[in-house]
Amino acid sequence: MNNPHNKNLLHGITLEMMLHHLVGHYGWEEMGASINIRCFQFEPSIKSSLAFLRKTPWAREKVERLYIKSLRDK
Repeated sequence: MNNPHNKNLLHGITLEMMLHHLVGHYGWEEMGASINIRCFQFEPSIKSSLAFLRKTPWAREKVERLYIKSLRDK
């Protein structure tokens, strides 16, 4: 049987898990350069980033794309 979740790289991954991965992989400075949002550029933290990204769909989509790119780079 074809399970649609097998092809979804984001299935089971929380936004917080993505951020921790991205910070470890790229660091805040590179994330801020890749995605132009203040919560990555000025006094960045997981907590402030989560609050912003949960309210801002366009920014969350960019984070999800960067997360997928980072998985493919491995």
